[in-house]
Amino acid sequence: MSSGTPEAWRPVKLPADQEAANRISEWLERRGKLYAIELDLRGSDFSGGDFSESWFTQANLVDVPLCGAEFYRANLEGADLTGADLTAASLVRANLDDAVLQNARLSGADMVKASLYGVDASGAGFRGARLMDASLSGVDLRGADLTNVKLDETILKATVDEHTVVRGMSGTVFGRLSVHMGEDTEELRFAEMADWLNSRGANVDVLAPRGPRPSK
Repeated sequence: MSSGTPEAWRPVKLPADQEAANRISEWLERRGKLYAIELDLRGSDFSGGDFSESWFTQANLVDVPLCGAEFYRANLEGADLTGADLTAASLVRANLDDAVLQNARLSGADMVKASLYGVDASGAGFRGARLMDASLSGVDLRGADLTNVKLDETILKATVDEHTVVRGMSGTVFGRLSVHMGEDTEELRFAEMADWLNSRGANVDVLAPRGPRPSK
């Protein structure tokens, strides 16, 4: 949740780009949804802001502090969040499809029901994040830290490697892993996927895909 009331919140820093800074200043006067589509927001500090249902499609948020920010149902499709600090941010039901999360910090983030399709999250830190009922499909998690991540019927179709940390990860998942080991790649599903995760300190059950619902 954002700190204080939405009306009271002000960004610690505005973006360096003047067009983006003007757009943010205008939004601060009226609030509501922010339309930051394709804006260069580098140099800003939006920690604690409430961006519920806002649009950051294709926005440049490289290295931007977003600690504790609220992104409920926000659209961050294709946004570049490389190195962004999303510690304790709320991304419940957020759309992060095709976003870049390389080396982003998401410790303690609430990502319940978030969509991460085709996301590059290599080197990202998800320590203690909540990913229940989220969809991580086609996600690059090589070198990512998923220590103590909470899962529940989460779709996990990801690329991992020997540097991916899963210690303390717990819950249930659907999906498969593509494990990179040097120049070799191994595809794991069901018991093999569970064995790979749990042998590295996770406590995860891999569920069989749900069948179609019977017709009435």
